[in-house]
Amino acid sequence: MERLRVLELYSGVGGMHHALRESCIPAQVVAAVDVNTVANEVYKYNFPHTQLLAKTIEVLMQFPKIESVHPQKYTMDVENKIQEKNIEPNISFDSSTQGSGKDAILFKLETAEEIHRKNQQDSDLSVKMLKDFLEDDTDMNQYLLPPKSLLRYALLLDIVQPTCRRSVCFTKGYGSYIEGTGSVLQTAEDVQIENIYKSLTKLSQEEQITKLLMLKLRYFTPKEIANLLGFPPEFGMWDTCRIQLSCIKTLKNL
Repeated sequence: MERLRVLELYSGVGGMHHALRESCIPAQVVAAVDVNTVANEVYKYNFPHTQLLAKTIEVLMQFPKIESVHPQKYTMDVENKIQEKNIEPNISFDSSTQGSGKDAILFKLETAEEIHRKNQQDSDLSVKMLKDFLEDDTDMNQYLLPPKSLLRYALLLDIVQPTCRRSVCFTKGYGSYIEGTGSVLQTAEDVQIENIYKSLTKLSQEEQITKLLMLKLRYFTPKEIANLLGFPPEFGMWDTCRIQLSCIKTLKNL
């Protein structure tokens, strides 16, 4: 088979490069392209001999800019997205909206159908438990969710335990945004999450925070996410990601 010459677009930290290497397909990544400076640092550390371009694809190819085709529509779409992001979730909800049957909200805005699906995923013995991917030699206090985030996003969190065999997809917004960016880990395994949430809306804010803190929820570390994504143990430069996460959390609390 002729050796492939690969251009790696949106290279990130090099996941596709590593997968290509592991596939044993004769290939050479001749260049990688990404604008994320933190991802590029990790990429350069692990693939120092690959040319890395910190540019956008538009610059490399001279694609026409989207906003130049329909400028007014583009502006409206952007404004709508900003407005959608500014909608703040509310921790309380009216019991009359909870519905019935499989669509009924049991707790934490989850229906019986959603909980059943998650239980099925956690029962799949062919999948490893999350505890097999966790670090045990790192100070985890820096990854705990602050009270402000717990109170504001309590009903939106996807919470998993070390014995779970599932998580939601992790995105680049993980650590700076809460909703839809990845699961958080409940480290207090002896606490029943149902008991925390079922009585939550009847409490004052101070009492809600006290209850939620009992779960000891934390973010997954960059290394743990890398483990879940199949990166090898020797894949390095996670200190860069840790520093970025720490800075983000510090800025959010200012």
